[in-house]
Amino acid sequence: MDYAAQFVRDAKTCGGETVFRGTRVLLRTVLADLADGAGLQEILKDFPSLTEEHVRAAIAFAADAARDDIPVPAIASSR
Repeated sequence: MDYAAQFVRDAKTCGGETVFRGTRVLLRTVLADLADGAGLQEILKDFPSLTEEHVRAAIAFAADAARDDIPVPAIASSR
């Protein structure tokens, strides 16, 4: 998924924070809601300007960020 196409940063919008294209909803707000256990339908109800594609883009972004940033401990060899 090309999730980056769903986001925009503009100094004139929400202080330059990342928002979903066509909205004033912050990416970090949706990520925090997901982390708190909110489901897709709950988020769409709370933020009617979002689409399912927006929320899936947030999840894809988080997955990519986690893959790049979370250190994975080495697995000890059983030899």
